[in-house]
Amino acid sequence: MATVTGGVGSAHLRIVHPWTEEAVRGLQCLVDDFVAEHHDVSVELDAVPTGDWYEFHNKILMRMAAGTAPDLVYVVSEHLGLFAQRLAEPLDALVLRDGDELREYFSDVHPLLVESMMYEGSLFELPIEFNAANIFYNTEWFERAGVSRPPDDWSRDDFYDIARKLAAAGLPGTSYGWVNRLWGGVLPWMYAAGASLLEETHEGDGAWLWGEFYPDEPSAVGRGGGWRWGTPRANDARNVEALRFLADLTREGLSLEAGEGGGGTRFGQRWVGTVADEFLAGRLGMSPAGGFWTGELHRSGMAPGAFDVQYFPRWTTQRHEFGAAGYAITKQARDKELAWEWVKFSASRAAMERTFVGNESTPSRRSMVTASQYEWSGPRHWEVFYRTLERFPDSAPVPGPPTTAALTATFTKYVDLAMSGKMSAKHALDELQHALERMSRWY
Repeated sequence: MATVTGGVGSAHLRIVHPWTEEAVRGLQCLVDDFVAEHHDVSVELDAVPTGDWYEFHNKILMRMAAGTAPDLVYVVSEHLGLFAQRLAEPLDALVLRDGDELREYFSDVHPLLVESMMYEGSLFELPIEFNAANIFYNTEWFERAGVSRPPDDWSRDDFYDIARKLAAAGLPGTSYGWVNRLWGGVLPWMYAAGASLLEETHEGDGAWLWGEFYPDEPSAVGRGGGWRWGTPRANDARNVEALRFLADLTREGLSLEAGEGGGGTRFGQRWVGTVADEFLAGRLGMSPAGGFWTGELHRSGMAPGAFDVQYFPRWTTQRHEFGAAGYAITKQARDKELAWEWVKFSASRAAMERTFVGNESTPSRRSMVTASQYEWSGPRHWEVFYRTLERFPDSAPVPGPPTTAALTATFTKYVDLAMSGKMSAKHALDELQHALERMSRWY
C-alpha cells in the first residue's frame, strides 16, 4: 500500500484508490493541486494493491466494517449497487445546487456513462473514466496472415474466420486470448448475442438530471435512473451459445485457455499476466481490452503501430459491455462538503488531464479522446474508444447488483468448469442459474 498526502490544514479528507505505480504518481499531483486550491486542508490518499476490482472493494468493505471508513472511495460501476444501496451518499441535491458549475462537465460526458453511475434515480458518482470491451489486435499478425482490418460492423463469423486465418499462417502463438472475469470475458459475447447474465431494468426517475443537463441530447432520450440488476438469466439459450462458442474456440486451438481473475502478475490492477505477456511478446493475435491497454502497451515496449483496436464483433447485436468509475462519498464521511469539492475537482478538465496523461484508461470526457492524446502511444484507430458509446447507445455496464463479489466468484467458477470440459456449456450455466437464484434472495 502507498499513501499519498498533502496539506497541513485542520479539514481532512481520507480517500481510498486502487494501486498502480502510475496511479500513485498521478494521485500525488492531484492531491498537490487540490491542496493548492483549498487552503487549510489536508488529504490522505491510500492506494491499495489488489488483483481485481472485486478484491479492492472487498478490502474496503472490511475496513468500513471495522470502523475505519474513508471519506471517499473510488468505485467502479459493477460495485455501484452495493455502495449506493448501503454505503454511499447520493449527489442529487449537490449536483442541482452547483448545476451552473457542472454544466460544462455534463456537456462533455456521454449520458450512458452518467446513467451507469445512477441507482434508483439518484446519481452517486461523476464518472471520470470508462473502458468498453473492444478488440485489440496485433497488426503484424494481421499483415503476415493477409488479413485486412475488419470493418466496423464485422460479425462473429468474420471474427472466427480471422482467428482461423491467423492460426493457418503459422504464427508463433494463439489467435485469441481472454480472461475469465465479469468484464471482458464471456459477457461481451453474451451481450453481442442479445442476452445478459441478469435481467436489466432502469429503476427510478432520472428526469431531474436529464431535463436539467441533457435537454436537447438525443442519446439521453428514454434514459432512466440507473441499471437495476434483477432476475438471473444465466442459462438463456443465447448465453449458452456464447459460452459454447468460446469453449469451441479453445478446443480448436484458436484461443488461450482463459485465465481467472483480473489482476496481473505484470501490471497489477489493470492487467492479467498470461494474456498481457502473450500479447506483448507477439504471441497473441487478438484480445478484448479497453483504452487502459494503450499506455501500458507503449510503456512495455510496443510501438504505436504494432497494435490497433476495433469494435467488438456483431452477433445478433453489436451491443458492447463497458465499465466506468469515479469517486463515491461514504455515508460516514466527516466533511461531506469537502468530499464533494474533491468529486468536482477530480472531474474537472485540468484534473483529468493530469489523471490520463499516460493513457492508463479512457477519459469520460469526449473532448479528451483526441488524436493528440493517442499519437504517442497509439492505437491508430483511437476514436473507437468513445465512438463505442455514440455508435452503440444500447451498450450496458458490467452487472452490478449488491452481491457483485459473490456473483463474480460464482460466475468464474462455472465458466471455468465449462472451459475445462468438466461440464458442458449448458450444464455449467444451468448450475450457475441455480446458484444465482439462491444469491438473488439476498437483496
